[in-house]
Amino acid sequence: MALLAAAWAADAPLIEPKELAAMLAGGGSQPVLFHVGFNLLYRNRHIPGSIYAGPGRNPEGLDLLKQEAAKLPRSREIVLYCGCCPWDHCPNIAPAAKLLREMGFTHVKVLYIPTNMKVDWFDRGYPAEGGAAK
Repeated sequence: MALLAAAWAADAPLIEPKELAAMLAGGGSQPVLFHVGFNLLYRNRHIPGSIYAGPGRNPEGLDLLKQEAAKLPRSREIVLYCGCCPWDHCPNIAPAAKLLREMGFTHVKVLYIPTNMKVDWFDRGYPAEGGAAK
């Protein structure tokens, strides 16, 4: 039930970690990745090539996301991710997805992180960069 509620709140299709990792390894057309979580998490470790766009739950984060997204064509594939906490408690994804939708982006997906980035991405060996990446 929480998954359905979170997907509805974000109003964007979900992409599973395994699927995104395969896309990133595939070398073909890559989505633009926006980290819409907290700066400390991003600085510690994040998905390679992702752009820090600030926490989606506050106006400053949404302003930063808007500035970064404004540089892109509205048809560009975008993947949002946070991973600060369990999916059904994330305060950042839904506001960020809503903003991009309002800006006219038509290919926005949300990375489904049920527990947190450590458990659902980094511990599974998916690509990472940053201060704690090993």
